[in-house]
Amino acid sequence: MDRQQEFVLRTIEERDVRFVRLWFTDVVGSLKSVALAPAEVEGAFEEGLGFDGSAIEGLARVFESDMLAQPDPSTFQILPWRGETEQTSRMYCDILTPDGEPSAADPRNVLKRTLAKAADMGFTCYTHPEIEFYLLKSQEPGPDGSPVPVDEGGYFDHVPGGVAQDFRRTAVTMLESVGISVEFSHHEAGPGQNEIDLRYADALQTADNIMTFRTVIKEVALQQGTYATFMPKPFTAHPGSGMHTHFSLFEGDTNAFYEAGAEFQLSKTAKQFIAGILKHAPEFTAVTNQFVNSYKRLWGGGEAPSYLSWGHNNRSALVRVPLYKPGKGQSARIEYRGIDSAANPYLAYAVLLGAGLKGIEEGYDIPAAAEDDIWSLSSAERRAMGHDPLPASLHDAIRTMEDSELMPQILGEQVFEYFLRNKRAEWQDYRLQVTPYELQRNLGIL
Repeated sequence: MDRQQEFVLRTIEERDVRFVRLWFTDVVGSLKSVALAPAEVEGAFEEGLGFDGSAIEGLARVFESDMLAQPDPSTFQILPWRGETEQTSRMYCDILTPDGEPSAADPRNVLKRTLAKAADMGFTCYTHPEIEFYLLKSQEPGPDGSPVPVDEGGYFDHVPGGVAQDFRRTAVTMLESVGISVEFSHHEAGPGQNEIDLRYADALQTADNIMTFRTVIKEVALQQGTYATFMPKPFTAHPGSGMHTHFSLFEGDTNAFYEAGAEFQLSKTAKQFIAGILKHAPEFTAVTNQFVNSYKRLWGGGEAPSYLSWGHNNRSALVRVPLYKPGKGQSARIEYRGIDSAANPYLAYAVLLGAGLKGIEEGYDIPAAAEDDIWSLSSAERRAMGHDPLPASLHDAIRTMEDSELMPQILGEQVFEYFLRNKRAEWQDYRLQVTPYELQRNLGIL
């Protein structure tokens, strides 16, 4: 038994932890949980916990349903919102086949495989997400059928006595108590919209942190009599919720994206990484923007990027190179602005990183940087500049992903097939719906 496992068992005993929750995600990023009695934890470390994988979306086919959940002791945390009496803890799990091999269908393993490839190329990947969400008065819509935000605040607004301020203070305190470092928190542009930025960490830890973050945000909201949603675009008239993520690759202690004296201080490696992301972005948009509603954000204005472009400090670009700080070469990074807050972070980071690594491997050439506001250009101007559009709907994104050679390589055939099957079913369900928009527009005149 290793030192981390011993630490977990000792802490469970000393803190009188009564429930140990094992967490993992399905293919679309829904959190799954099973509670273990403390006496069973040592056995779970040694042998894993058996469960029926065929009942979890995309995890196993019916004829190979037996799976094992193997807790990762490095992710052990006490859950503060469960209270001080009869304490509850959690660990993330890796999903294994009965013979102890990593499951090809486990999203966490998909990201681990991509990070292993990066390591083989000499790189460690760090990520820093900016997570937006809306705080609503309740899950129930208002009289006009729209959600009701907790306030009418705007970007960086300080609302005296505001619900969101108390909410963010409590949420940040709770996040830090489970080991998640927060860099910034503030009111975003939409009414009731908030943003909390997590401090940078390696990509696997960040993905775990995002899953914990969503749970903490939902729990704090419920405790305060409100409701938090990560839906990409809950309001027609207000901005959607993105999860802009900063990426950097390090070779040992050296930032591989930094080159002093180069244009924008960007190394050749960084430019090839950007080129890989731009070339393959249409193929992975179904993963980074996985719901019908995601495309309302991408194409609904409000600073969401919808064209293939990159730029230095250009907030209309899909890939932004943040302003270089003199003397801070270690902070050189790129920001992908397309991803939304409802993505499965394991799969989203796997495809983004995998596309960037492909650009480095193949030596892709980067297109010219966009200096204009891409939203203000005409369609003809965008075409002439090579700013092709991202897929315009989930249907378009599915079709583009189906034709990709790179996505099944990154995701593995099983995740690739299950993910597409799930998304096709969502699109089919959506296509059959008669929406309030159609009724309002057509019922009285047709």
